[in-house]
Amino acid sequence: MTVESCVSFCNGGGYIYAGLEYAQECYCGNTIGNGGAPATASDCDMACTGNAAETCGAGYRLSMYKSSATPPAGPITVPSVGDWISLGCYSDSVNARTLTVEVTPTGGVSIESCTAACQAAGYPLSGAEYADECYCGNSFSNGGAPAALTDCDMACAGNGEEFCGGPDRLNVYNFTGTLTTTPPPPPGGGGGGGGTGGGTVSPVTTGLPAPWTYAACYVDNANGRVFTTEIPDNTAVTVESCISTCSSQGFTLAGLEYSVQCFCGDSLVAGAVTSAETDCNMACGGAATEACGGPNRLSVYTSTGSVTAYPVPIAQTTGLPGAWEYQGCLEEPGADRVFPYQIIYTTDNTPSTCLSQCSLFGYPAGGMEYGDECWCGDVSDTTASPGFATNPGDCSMPCSGDPIHLCGGPQRLQYYKWNGNLNVWNTPANTGQYEFLIGGVVVPLVVTLGINNKVAMVEKYGTSEFDNSTGAYELDLSLVGDFNLAWRTMHVKSDVFCSASLVLPDKGARQLNIGGWSLDSTQGVRLYTPDGSPGVNGTNDWEENYNELHLQRQRWYPSGLVLSNGSVLVVGGEVGSNGAPEPSLEILPTPVGGPTWKFLDYLNRTDPNNLYPYLIMLPSGRVFIGYYNEARILDPNTLDTDVVLPNMPGSVTSDIAGRTYPMEGSAVILPQYPPYTDPVTILICGGSNFGIALDNCVNIQPEVANPTWTIERMAGVAGFGLGSDPNYNAILYDPTKPVSQRFSILADTIVARMYHSEATLLYDGRVLVSGSDPQTPGLPEEMRIEVYIPPYLSSGLTQPSFTVIETDWAYGGSYQITVTLHQGGTNTMKVSLIAATSSTHGNAMGIRTIFPEFSCNGNTCTVVAPPNSFVSPPSWYQLFILDGPTPSHSNWVRIGGDPGRLGDWPNFPDFTLPGV
Repeated sequence: MTVESCVSFCNGGGYIYAGLEYAQECYCGNTIGNGGAPATASDCDMACTGNAAETCGAGYRLSMYKSSATPPAGPITVPSVGDWISLGCYSDSVNARTLTVEVTPTGGVSIESCTAACQAAGYPLSGAEYADECYCGNSFSNGGAPAALTDCDMACAGNGEEFCGGPDRLNVYNFTGTLTTTPPPPPGGGGGGGGTGGGTVSPVTTGLPAPWTYAACYVDNANGRVFTTEIPDNTAVTVESCISTCSSQGFTLAGLEYSVQCFCGDSLVAGAVTSAETDCNMACGGAATEACGGPNRLSVYTSTGSVTAYPVPIAQTTGLPGAWEYQGCLEEPGADRVFPYQIIYTTDNTPSTCLSQCSLFGYPAGGMEYGDECWCGDVSDTTASPGFATNPGDCSMPCSGDPIHLCGGPQRLQYYKWNGNLNVWNTPANTGQYEFLIGGVVVPLVVTLGINNKVAMVEKYGTSEFDNSTGAYELDLSLVGDFNLAWRTMHVKSDVFCSASLVLPDKGARQLNIGGWSLDSTQGVRLYTPDGSPGVNGTNDWEENYNELHLQRQRWYPSGLVLSNGSVLVVGGEVGSNGAPEPSLEILPTPVGGPTWKFLDYLNRTDPNNLYPYLIMLPSGRVFIGYYNEARILDPNTLDTDVVLPNMPGSVTSDIAGRTYPMEGSAVILPQYPPYTDPVTILICGGSNFGIALDNCVNIQPEVANPTWTIERMAGVAGFGLGSDPNYNAILYDPTKPVSQRFSILADTIVARMYHSEATLLYDGRVLVSGSDPQTPGLPEEMRIEVYIPPYLSSGLTQPSFTVIETDWAYGGSYQITVTLHQGGTNTMKVSLIAATSSTHGNAMGIRTIFPEFSCNGNTCTVVAPPNSFVSPPSWYQLFILDGPTPSHSNWVRIGGDPGRLGDWPNFPDFTLPGV
């Protein structure tokens, strides 16, 4: 691909515009459509595959060239052809034709050929549709009515300078002269002997295959077609052949019409009624003595001995699920849809089915169209779109799963809305605020708050966009006023791109980083012991030696979890960048007896949609794992599957949407409270339906009997890759509120936080917000570091404080703290424990929140540590007190010690061991 080859190709096709995209794609046209508009020239930055010195656009960006030639004139609506005068554009339906006779003009369809064919056949009305279809008639049938002229927007197949209708739209012409012929009788002759003429016809009542019998002659097309399935016309059709066709397809009814038409179904719809037997008077095309219906008359046969005939369908206004209410019929002109989410229910669309699906996923507006389409959205969509109320009779198609109720029509939406508030998204008076903290030196990949209250960051090393990167840095929050002093340069030896990190429960609270980008880095094991103090530089650095210590398997995008026994579980990933799956788990330190790892068939089956699986320790001692759209519970000893949980709901349109990378959602365990007997809840937010971001969260209590997922629509979406619609809001989720009322919309930032962004709780209660490594044109690599100051810190209240002497806590032990409160008393105070975490890709590995039991005597309080390693896996925790809603600064405490003796691992001279 070169600029010259694309321009030459478009010029040869008679086009005046040429555009190049994605380095190797060429597009031509005479107009710029679909909202195309000039973009920044630097956005087009991909070299042409055929000439690296030339630019050939970029993702969603075209390098545009224009010819000086005059563009050809566009198609027009022909006003007249001889005595044929245009009547404009009319509605049509494939199941109920406005003009009932289809003809095939010689030489392709144009207005001239279509009107000529209808005139030759003796019809005064002619209509062209879908560019290459021609219909004739004596009058308008089946409710055909004028439509917007712009709906007829397809150029004729036989003459590109004329319009020949559109989807379900006819360019109609009326003959104003004198016709010299009359229309022929329908195929097979008008009432006698089929194709051979003469003779009496009658229904077949004997010799039929059991259990088929003749039912009656039925009226067709009075209110639409009464059969839902039509077999292609056959000039040799017989009653027996039609029955055989319907029976072979599992239908219980067969009907014949117009000598050559066969229909199948299990019931009759649209108000079907019987007619006089003499009306079914046309001979079958393949049997001169058999009756095959008549004009709009059906000879109907049954295999059950009876015929179920449903009345003319109506809009369902009662018996609707929940608080849904019928609103009327909306016109949807062209391709502009009122609602954004479409579901096709080919055989089972009903108002209840459709609207229940909409409200389940939090959409308070919805409707049905074309009989089998379900659409979901918001009430605001009805005012933002070009849809507008129209004649209720325009919504005339029965539902595919409910023949007595209407489900819209062609470009007509049967509209319903929820009466009341389906979702309550709170907007408090105090929404907190974002503040710029400091300019960064890297775009961090993993961010961890150390027990030295400094922030360690690692970034892509070797694949970094910055030539001077060393792969690791540490931010001293006490020195952010001086850029040169605030940052300490550190080092890694291999590429940590898309690795995992945890804080270990050893005495030094070492930070463990595992996996990576390619080659040796995919088995990397890296350790850093935080040192120094605020305002005082540390001297420790990351320690790594592949020859001495590495993972058993190569892992790109793995997850890690400290187990209740103090060892580290490592799960999943791929063998290097976009490589083969690594569907396995392993344990660190490598158990005695040599390398051990376990193959996981469920990760193998769901690759590549299960990277960075969610791992959470459950109070039973078992392990929750979530991956793609599945979840299960693992036995704590064998790590085999103990319970397979229900699949996670996806999007309103698809259950195959996913939650883990590359779908890019987030997972947390909700807070735990003494006596720790209530089942825990796991919340998973966001994800993607293969590129379409999910706007919901799901939660489950995995250890209750018959657990199920609860869906909550959230006020924002998560994305990945070329996502171009950042969510700038902070969002608060409050699990103490009722379902669907838990979200609050908080303050905005001006920085787009996309792929590779992190959020980290600081010791003073602020949230550090960092990173963004998008692949979207116009959204840069983001080095700015921000803090979000939540409402609990921006209300003007003074933060409480406390002191704690003992910081190494045993399970169930009691430990004293001395508190200083400024607003309330100890009767309104709370104590919280927030586990040390590492944040990457929207997730915080190791996250856990506990509100422990405590009692106070004056300002001396006794805190009771969690009871065991299942409720609280061994870890370092930030200990806070809360004076009402206002938190103190935290102090670090270790709970559960180091039962896996990680502090004595790895025993090599170039690794510093903090001890247990």
